[in-house]
This record gives sequence, structure tokens and C-alpha cells, in this order.
Amino acid sequence: MVERADRILDAAEELILRHGYRKVTVEDIAARAGVGKGTIYLHWRTKDEVFEALLLRESIELVEEFIEMMRRDPSLVRPHRFARESLIAMSRKPLLKAMFTTDLDLLGRLAEHRLRSHDLLAAERVHEVSDRFGLLRTDVPHRSYTMTAAQTGFYVFDGLESGETELDVEARAEALAFTVRQAFEPAAEPPDEVLAAAAEEYISIFQELILPYRKWIYD
Repeated sequence: MVERADRILDAAEELILRHGYRKVTVEDIAARAGVGKGTIYLHWRTKDEVFEALLLRESIELVEEFIEMMRRDPSLVRPHRFARESLIAMSRKPLLKAMFTTDLDLLGRLAEHRLRSHDLLAAERVHEVSDRFGLLRTDVPHRSYTMTAAQTGFYVFDGLESGETELDVEARAEALAFTVRQAFEPAAEPPDEVLAAAAEEYISIFQELILPYRKWIYD
């Protein structure tokens, strides 16, 4: 069942990246996956659910990637490091990037998926951990809003006709890391033991994030 579901999602991903959400039908997906239309409905009830499953599968891949990176290098919990690696990782996952930047041409109404509240809760927990371990400044006005607005700009700015020279992903990631480090982090370097403890909590949050994603996709 999982193998068949993944084959269907592979087909859906290929089609949505080529044509966009609005132009792809369940029949198109079934033909590309080499299954009957009814087979798709054994897994998901609607076209929307197929593409939601696709977004969640890509989210799992990204979260698992970050879990492994944090195990190798706990300093990734530092907000500027995390922001840098997130931008680079997101550039390799066009559907997640489209969701993050609300690209309606690609994703249509799926820019908001049904587990969004679950994502927001996880984000709140990550911020709580960052605060508890002193990884973020406490004197930034409306910090959550300000950080989100600042980081979002690095994802969407290249899509604007600004007249500026477009930077490659590495350069944008470095610029984002510099901005986050200067604007949102304390001047003092956190001790290694603080980074290790924070990384353990981040990993726990991310592992819990994956469980409902996987259940929704495959159960």
C-alpha cells in the first residue's frame, strides 16, 4: 500500500510541477502512475487530498533531513544557522517553497493544508525552546512577526521586479543568516552544552511533527 501510494504521489508531483495544480486532474495522475482512477480513491478521497499528501510527504523529507543534520551538528539550532539551512533545503523542494511563499499559480488553494495548526504549534514550541536556552533576543518588538516577515522576504524578493541583481541560493542564504544573527540573536556565543540540549528538544519536536503527517498520508 505504501509503495503504491508513493508511486501515485510521484506521478502527482511530476504533473503539478509541470502544469500547476489547477490543470492536473485525478485522471491525469492515474494515467501517469499506471493505475486506475479508482485506485487513487482507495488512498485519498479527492484531488485536494492527493496534493495535500504530496505536500506532507515532502515536509517529512525536509524534517528528517534536519533531524539528521542536528544530530551531526547541534549548532544548527542557532537561529541564523537554521534559517540558512532552511532556505537552502527549501530551494530543493519546490512544492514546499510554493507553500511557504503562497504561490497560488503552482498550488492553488493548497497553499494552506489541513495540518497547518499542527505546524504552528510545533513552531511555537521551537520558539519556546529557543527562548529557554537564550538563543534569541528578548527585546525585539513583536519578534515572531518580525522574524517571519524578515525571513519571508528572502524567499519572495527574487520574484519581484526590483531591478536588483538576482543572487544565487548560497548568497541569499548567507545574507539571511547575517540578518538573523545581527537582528535576533544575543551577541554572546552559546556554550556547546546549551546547543546540545536545545538540539535534543528540537529533534523531539520534529519527530512528533512527522507522526501525524505519515498517518494522514498512508493510513
